[in-house]
Amino acid sequence: MLKQTTKEKIRCIAIDDEPFALQIIADDILKIPFLELIKVFSNALEAEQFLKENTVDLMFLDIQMQTLTGTQFLRRLTYPLMVVFTTAYDQYAIEGYDLSIVDYLLKPVPFERFLKAVNRAFELHLLRAKDEIPLVVEERLFFFIHSEYKQIKLFYDNILYIEGLKDYVKIFIRDTPKPILTRMNLKTIESKLVHSQFCRVHQSYIVSLDKIISFQKTKLLVDKQEIPIGRRFLEDFQLKYKQD
Repeated sequence: MLKQTTKEKIRCIAIDDEPFALQIIADDILKIPFLELIKVFSNALEAEQFLKENTVDLMFLDIQMQTLTGTQFLRRLTYPLMVVFTTAYDQYAIEGYDLSIVDYLLKPVPFERFLKAVNRAFELHLLRAKDEIPLVVEERLFFFIHSEYKQIKLFYDNILYIEGLKDYVKIFIRDTPKPILTRMNLKTIESKLVHSQFCRVHQSYIVSLDKIISFQKTKLLVDKQEIPIGRRFLEDFQLKYKQD
């Protein structure tokens, strides 16, 4: 499980007058380690009063609501906070971005798309809090590597395994036929990974524990690829894999 290592989590609220939609967005928020759900509202006016008395960093806001629409509500706010619109209607997108929202999500919102939005909010939050204690890289949901003259964002959950080649590593990604090649040794990239999700199993290999299909004493299988298990790595791997 990912641990939160920033000075504080992103405090957020959700506003939607549909109970089922509000429950879904609340459940998604609770899955993200760096988000802290403070309160949910089915009424924008109640949320407005709450915001006058409490500090909130991020708001998930429906648009088509009774009494007060999301755009009307946003224009009434007296202090800036990050906003993600969650709506079944796409015609408000231009107006939303004119209001400097972080993202615009169309219902039903796939979790992968929700994750993209909150990562965007997280990056903005870090920029605003750049003078505070920085996030420990290994605890992020993603990290960046340099490859082919560009910075590439890699999500931990997409990594199958990593192979070391002297001063280079090949990173094998789920549903991607060609690995990513970057100038980095295995020890350096190991320091960027979430310790609980990955394990060094050989002098030349690191594997994602939840991508292992099967293993024997001397080898394991990840996505149809046999990977050797080094003798000096075996004990640590077995302990870690069984705990996982």
